Formats: sequence, C-alpha cells, structure tokens
Amino acid sequence: RAFTKYVAKYKGEKKEIMSELARIKKYCSVVRVIAHTQIRKVGLRQKKAHVMEIQINGGDVAKKVDFGYGLFEKTVPVDTVFTTGEMVDICGVTKGHGFQGVIKRWGVRRLPRKTHRGLRKVACIGAWHPSRVAWTVPRAGQLGYHQRTELHKRIYRLGLGKDSKNATTETDLTEKRITPLGGFPHYGVVDEDFLMIRGCVVGPRKRCVSL
Repeated sequence: RAFTKYVAKYKGEKKEIMSELARIKKYCSVVRVIAHTQIRKVGLRQKKAHVMEIQINGGDVAKKVDFGYGLFEKTVPVDTVFTTGEMVDICGVTKGHGFQGVIKRWGVRRLPRKTHRGLRKVACIGAWHPSRVAWTVPRAGQLGYHQRTELHKRIYRLGLGKDSKNATTETDLTEKRITPLGGFPHYGVVDEDFLMIRGCVVGPRKRCVSL
C-alpha cells in the first residue's frame, strides 16, 4: 500500500503541507514540480509511468509555489502547455545500432579487395609519434542510443483525441481522424491528444521524448 502516509497528510487541515510550502517560499530560489505521464492511456506494453522534474518560471517564488500547488494531483492537458505555431526543442535518445565498425559508424572508404586481415578497417590509425591514437581517428564502437537535443521544431497541429475531425484541414474538408487505415506502422491507433511537428524526431516509435 504505497503512499498511505502521504495521503493521510492531505486529510484534515493540511498544517504540515502548508508549513512546508511556506518554508519553500522563504528559502528557495528555484521551484520544480514532479510530474508523471499517463502511460496506460497510450496502450503500450509498458505500465510504469515516466517521472520528471519540471521547473516553474515566471514571477516571484511565492507565485511559483502557488502555481505548482494548484496543479497537485491534476491532469495537465497538452493544449494548456503548447499552442499551434509554437517553436519547441525536442530532447530524446536516438535509435540504437549496437557496436558497429568504422565503415557504418563513420562512413570511411573500404580498403582494396586483396587487403590482408580484412578490408572494412582504417588502414593507418596514426604516426609512430605522438605515440597515442588521436581522437579524430575513426574507430569501431557504439552507434546510436545517444542523448540528443534538436532545436526549433515548429508545431504544425495540436489535435485532440476526442475530436472526430482532428485530421481535417482547410484544403481537405473530409471528416477523418489522424490515424491512417490500419494504424501507424509499429505503433497502432492514436486516440489521445497529439502534436504534429515539422521535421524528424529522434528515436524509434514508442520511445519517450521531452518537448
């Protein structure tokens, strides 16, 4: 029975909660809220929600604390955070390819066909001196599954899951939803709120990204 003591604090006059909030207003300069995703709505195999700290900006510390306290135990819809035409940054982890050689990882040219001891290699990895390999020399290693941030992606559409016309445009007045016939490949049906973003997004399908 998780959080039973935590729930008990919220019953009654909430003196302990209010004293903690007053202490934050007095001593803190940065205020963050802990938010989690509603992963069960998406219909994936995963059940455990993603948890993230989100910083609150704007106004003095007291206003930040009051704003964050007003969001306690509440759902924050996507249309209250983002708007159509807004520019966002996307943080995510790229698609992983495991341990790869220099041909695939760095795009170097293959050696001639009759090369001794393999041809998908770098022929010379440096001079005798300095007696170490420079960081500029292509080497085999991990490819993909890296943390990346892409800047300035424009939001083209903010669609609501309950809207039966969330894919209708000014030029195409057909009443339809965003999910194509048969669902999105390797994902399925989109029946919740969604964002349509210009350009590519890092990572494979179903991987969590931060906007």
